[in-house]
Amino acid sequence: MIQLLDDVLGGHRLTGEEAVGLLKTRDRGVWEIAAAADRMREHKAGDTVTYVRNQNLHVTNICKNICGFCSFGKPKGAKGTYFYGKEQIQEQAALAKDRGVTEICLLSGVHPDFTAESYRDIISWVREVVPRADIHTCSPDEIAWAAKQSGISTAEVIRMLRDAGLGTLQGTAAEILVDRVREIICPRKVSTAGWVRIIKEAHAMGIKSTATIMYGSVDTAEDRIRHLSILRDIQDETGGFTELVPLSWLYEHTPLFESGIAPRGATGREDLLLVAVARLFLDNFDHIQVPWQKVGLKMTSMLLRAGADDIGGTMFVDAVSADAGGEAGGFFDPEEMRRIVDDLGLTLRQRTTTYGPV
Repeated sequence: MIQLLDDVLGGHRLTGEEAVGLLKTRDRGVWEIAAAADRMREHKAGDTVTYVRNQNLHVTNICKNICGFCSFGKPKGAKGTYFYGKEQIQEQAALAKDRGVTEICLLSGVHPDFTAESYRDIISWVREVVPRADIHTCSPDEIAWAAKQSGISTAEVIRMLRDAGLGTLQGTAAEILVDRVREIICPRKVSTAGWVRIIKEAHAMGIKSTATIMYGSVDTAEDRIRHLSILRDIQDETGGFTELVPLSWLYEHTPLFESGIAPRGATGREDLLLVAVARLFLDNFDHIQVPWQKVGLKMTSMLLRAGADDIGGTMFVDAVSADAGGEAGGFFDPEEMRRIVDDLGLTLRQRTTTYGPV
């Protein structure tokens, strides 16, 4: 293993088989992998840890998908649903403007009645209130649904939303890009091929996106590396991903866990190795984010010395994580970020959505 890690730091591109082997490590080699990933992080990002001042803006928890891994989405007409209109959405946007955010992240179920025009209107409402913030929204699944509902192509939807004020695309709804897994955890979502095609369409239009992976349900180490291989191939072709956002699955209150289909999510070892191996495997990604709302603040500190260089965003609210039992689903104060980063001997810097300086 030591020789392989030295080779990677020297420029060797990990194969899928090699990466799977690293991901399955259970002995002291875990720390050797983390140390190598930390050195790679330093090579890519120096001693700077970045964050974005952002706010989640919730639209609705009504969703056509009702995925087994999620406890946020609810069917139309169910108890406890909400669906905000223009006035309520603009109130949230005004609050974000007062807070000085540079990014507004729209979080929403995929409402069964939404069309391309629905997404266009929501983006326009937010843009009216916050003209300068990056509006970060619309996963490939939402783009696919909007296209189907409006009878137009996914490329036409992306252009429509860009013209309305879309800044960057959410690389969510990826979960695990292995259709065998998707059939279990999110059968109503866009297929792997559909997700890849739509992301490439956005990148071809000059629209950047995040890349995500949600791991810890019924996926294997091989599935995780297959997913990362797809992301690496896309990045080779388009260069359109801003960062990888690893999302450790929060299992509480989810149908997958309550039915006994899936375990209690990833372990700490798996969280650490996913970030570290991703840093070593994704040689064409500059940034890897810590999902602090998924793993908690103490594990966040560890991951910043295991390959991650970005601490995510201020968020202010994250109902998706909170509904699934996340312990850190609210506001992340930059002063607390600074305490964590200073403790590691690193430097905290605010960034834009696309990693420019603020």
